[in-house]
Amino acid sequence: MTTLKEIVTKAVIGKTKKSSKEELTIETEASVDTILGCWVINHTFSGHEAGGKVNIDGSYDINVWYAYENNTKTNVLVRNFFYKDTVNVKLRNTASLDSTSEIIVRSLSAPSVTDVKVDGKTIKLTTEKELGVEIVGDMKVRVAVEDDYDDYDNDIQIEDLPMDINDNYLSGVNQ
Repeated sequence: MTTLKEIVTKAVIGKTKKSSKEELTIETEASVDTILGCWVINHTFSGHEAGGKVNIDGSYDINVWYAYENNTKTNVLVRNFFYKDTVNVKLRNTASLDSTSEIIVRSLSAPSVTDVKVDGKTIKLTTEKELGVEIVGDMKVRVAVEDDYDDYDNDIQIEDLPMDINDNYLSGVNQ
């Protein structure tokens, strides 16, 4: 005879990804002649539930290396930018996003500068990034449990099982 049992476990109940493009502006003290390099570092982020959606708060630093005074001098500007993204995650079946849900945010494509334009003392940057969001929550799994064990060979004794174990099987490994 078979009966059903419910197992409560953690599982991914929803996932999505969000790509975003952002226009940023940096002001300089001197008129910029040439952009020599531009890179993004120190990307940090976290997600939390707010009204059935996921809010992602993050920041990153943008370093801009530029030449000025007729390309005779250089400088590196470092600016910290903050962002807030709201993501609606479609959940599976009857699952719901609540305070017991675990929100996992991953950077699928780290922020990078895709375009730079100079207008005198103003540097205009375009950045792009892609974040992935997974919601982990409680799920129930139903399994069939066999109540009748008569079909199994219960007459096997532990002494009848093969016991040829080599205690030194790891000797010489990683030495």
